[in-house]
Amino acid sequence: MTNDMMNVRSLVEKSADADLLREMIGFAAERLMELEVGSATGADFGVKNSMRLAQRNGYRDRDWETRAGTVELRIPKLRTGSYFPSFLAPRRRSARGPGYGSW
Repeated sequence: MTNDMMNVRSLVEKSADADLLREMIGFAAERLMELEVGSATGADFGVKNSMRLAQRNGYRDRDWETRAGTVELRIPKLRTGSYFPSFLAPRRRSARGPGYGSW
Protein backbone atom coordinates (compact mmCIF):
# COMPACT_ATOMS: atom_id res chain seq x y z
CA MET A 1 0.00 0.00 0.00
CA THR A 2 2.84 2.39 0.76
CA ASN A 3 4.25 1.95 -2.73
CA ASP A 4 0.82 2.64 -4.23
CA MET A 5 0.51 5.84 -2.18
CA MET A 6 4.00 6.93 -3.23
CA ASN A 7 3.11 6.30 -6.88
CA VAL A 8 -0.09 8.32 -6.59
CA ARG A 9 1.77 11.12 -4.84
CA SER A 10 4.46 11.28 -7.52
CA LEU A 11 1.79 11.36 -10.25
CA VAL A 12 -0.11 14.16 -8.51
CA GLU A 13 3.05 16.21 -7.94
CA LYS A 14 4.11 15.91 -11.59
CA SER A 15 0.76 16.64 -13.17
CA ALA A 16 -0.63 20.05 -14.09
CA ASP A 17 -3.60 19.30 -11.84
CA ALA A 18 -1.40 19.40 -8.72
CA ASP A 19 -1.72 23.18 -8.48
CA LEU A 20 -5.49 22.95 -8.82
CA LEU A 21 -5.66 20.24 -6.17
CA ARG A 22 -3.55 22.30 -3.74
CA GLU A 23 -5.76 25.34 -4.40
CA MET A 24 -8.87 23.30 -3.68
CA ILE A 25 -7.40 21.91 -0.45
CA GLY A 26 -6.35 25.41 0.61
CA PHE A 27 -9.79 26.85 -0.14
CA ALA A 28 -11.56 24.10 1.81
CA ALA A 29 -9.16 24.51 4.75
CA GLU A 30 -9.67 28.30 4.84
CA ARG A 31 -13.47 27.89 4.80
CA LEU A 32 -13.27 25.33 7.61
CA MET A 33 -11.07 27.66 9.68
CA GLU A 34 -13.49 30.55 9.12
CA LEU A 35 -16.38 28.39 10.36
CA GLU A 36 -14.43 27.22 13.41
CA VAL A 37 -13.27 30.73 14.32
CA GLY A 38 -16.78 32.08 13.77
CA SER A 39 -18.18 29.61 16.28
CA ALA A 40 -15.31 30.21 18.72
CA THR A 41 -15.73 34.00 18.65
CA GLY A 42 -19.51 34.07 18.48
CA ALA A 43 -19.64 36.09 15.24
CA ASP A 44 -18.52 35.75 11.64
CA PHE A 45 -15.79 37.91 10.12
CA GLY A 46 -16.86 41.58 9.94
CA VAL A 47 -20.15 41.04 11.78
CA LYS A 48 -20.98 43.21 14.81
CA ASN A 49 -22.44 41.22 17.68
CA SER A 50 -22.88 42.22 21.31
CA MET A 51 -22.54 38.56 22.36
CA ARG A 52 -19.06 38.24 20.78
CA LEU A 53 -16.68 36.17 22.91
CA ALA A 54 -13.40 37.22 21.26
CA GLN A 55 -12.04 39.35 18.43
CA ARG A 56 -9.74 38.45 15.58
CA ASN A 57 -6.23 39.79 15.52
CA GLY A 58 -4.64 39.06 12.15
CA TYR A 59 -3.27 35.81 10.76
CA ARG A 60 -0.33 33.43 11.19
CA ASP A 61 1.24 31.92 8.10
CA ARG A 62 1.88 28.19 8.20
CA ASP A 63 2.85 25.62 5.60
CA TRP A 64 0.77 22.43 5.66
CA GLU A 65 2.36 19.34 4.14
CA THR A 66 -0.25 17.24 2.31
CA ARG A 67 -0.04 14.36 -0.13
CA ALA A 68 -0.75 16.85 -2.90
CA GLY A 69 2.18 19.04 -1.81
CA THR A 70 2.66 22.06 0.43
CA VAL A 71 -0.41 24.22 1.06
CA GLU A 72 0.14 27.70 2.46
CA LEU A 73 -2.39 28.49 5.19
CA ARG A 74 -3.32 31.74 6.92
CA ILE A 75 -4.47 30.73 10.39
CA PRO A 76 -6.62 33.37 12.15
CA LYS A 77 -5.35 34.71 15.49
CA LEU A 78 -7.58 35.83 18.34
CA ARG A 79 -6.99 38.72 20.76
CA THR A 80 -8.14 36.67 23.73
CA GLY A 81 -7.75 32.92 23.91
CA SER A 82 -6.22 30.86 21.17
CA TYR A 83 -7.23 29.01 18.04
CA PHE A 84 -5.63 26.07 16.29
CA PRO A 85 -7.40 24.31 13.40
CA SER A 86 -8.90 20.97 14.34
CA PHE A 87 -7.70 19.35 11.12
CA LEU A 88 -4.06 20.15 11.98
CA ALA A 89 -4.25 18.69 15.50
CA PRO A 90 -2.24 15.50 15.84
CA ARG A 91 -4.29 12.32 15.74
CA ARG A 92 -4.40 10.30 18.95
CA ARG A 93 -4.67 6.56 18.96
CA SER A 94 -6.61 4.81 21.65
CA ALA A 95 -4.50 2.49 23.74
CA ARG A 96 -7.27 -0.05 23.64
CA GLY A 97 -9.96 0.33 21.03
CA PRO A 98 -12.67 -1.87 19.63
CA GLY A 99 -11.58 -5.22 18.26
CA TYR A 100 -9.09 -5.96 21.00
CA GLY A 101 -9.62 -9.18 22.89
CA SER A 102 -9.12 -9.63 26.61
CA TRP A 103 -5.56 -10.20 27.72
